[in-house]
Amino acid sequence: QVRLVESGGGLAQPGGSLRLSCVASGFAFSGYDMQWWRASAPGQIREYVAIIDGAGTYTNYAASVKGRFTISRDNAKNTVYLQMNNLQPEDTAIYYCNNLKYYGQGTQVTVSS
Repeated sequence: QVRLVESGGGLAQPGGSLRLSCVASGFAFSGYDMQWWRASAPGQIREYVAIIDGAGTYTNYAASVKGRFTISRDNAKNTVYLQMNNLQPEDTAIYYCNNLKYYGQGTQVTVSS
């Protein structure tokens, strides 16, 4: 079955960086666009963060993260990444990866001094 497992979350100071990873299994990873979403708490409405196409040649970002976050993927490792730089308190959220149908369980990112 489809499985998406996020990791890399944690506590960061304002201006700091984190890199999230999402390991995928159960589907033909390289054929799927992958997205990152975030939500303030479990069960809350998710906010779109970024998308990358299957080949890794097209990316798009929400205005709130553009210029600070970078989405990338390694199809040999069935993994999508989210490099987050210059983190701000408003980036505090649970971050989820998504293959346009399924979500992972999420990883918590907290930005605080």
